[in-house]
Amino acid sequence: MTFAVRMQWLLLDSLVFARRNLAHVRQIPEKLIDVTLQPLMFTLLFAYVFGNVIHVPGGNYREYVVAGILVQTLAFGVMGPGTSIATDLGEGIVDRFRSLPSSRAAYLFGHLLSELAATLIAIVVLVGAGLVVGWGVHAGVPSAIGGFALLVLFATTMIWVGTLIGVSVRSPDAVMGIAFLFVFPLTFLANAFVPAGGLPGGLQQIGEWNPLSAIVSGVRTLFGNPTATPNGAPWPLQHPVLGAVLWCLAILGVTVPLTIRRYRKRTTG
Repeated sequence: MTFAVRMQWLLLDSLVFARRNLAHVRQIPEKLIDVTLQPLMFTLLFAYVFGNVIHVPGGNYREYVVAGILVQTLAFGVMGPGTSIATDLGEGIVDRFRSLPSSRAAYLFGHLLSELAATLIAIVVLVGAGLVVGWGVHAGVPSAIGGFALLVLFATTMIWVGTLIGVSVRSPDAVMGIAFLFVFPLTFLANAFVPAGGLPGGLQQIGEWNPLSAIVSGVRTLFGNPTATPNGAPWPLQHPVLGAVLWCLAILGVTVPLTIRRYRKRTTG
């Protein structure tokens, strides 16, 4: 079998598994709460509670915060894929899939496609909510497309991180705890909700070198929103778009091979 044929079968098998995961969402629509109602609530809360309190140099807070909420929502997207794949492994469903005439990797890639579809829904919901509260894109079409492409790249990165967590834990209950352990401080020790220059002492340096800060700044730059980059900021914030892409590629370069290796170990035997 040639490489092209193997890739074709991998794609077709992945689409079958993706459709299986999306069927679960259709049967249990509550699974979409974390990508619809929750980000909508965050947008309204931050826009109207803090919108007239926090000062952002070079713009208003509502246009500043939407990119932060977008990135935070995608960062917390690690919990969905992590819980889903941990549940399948714990219940032995993946072992049943091994008896099917399909590529072993198709399950992982189908999982990625279905989670990415849910993520796109979250982006659409948040963009709509942002437009309602006064956010807007103030850049040309190519730049705006680049902004959405960066969000999709980051979403893909976080899905792989979540999948790595899912194939590493012994119970689905552990996914949420691990996700909160590193995602929660990363999102709040960044420039997602307040300018990094306003953080005290050593926290400012942590916020400036935080990968999420570069990603949020990259999205703001591409959308033409205020970035509030402090004077003397490190290289990732001075070149946020390139810095964001490099951070995502670096994380993918680590998590993808680790996930595949761990998945093979969990499903061999």
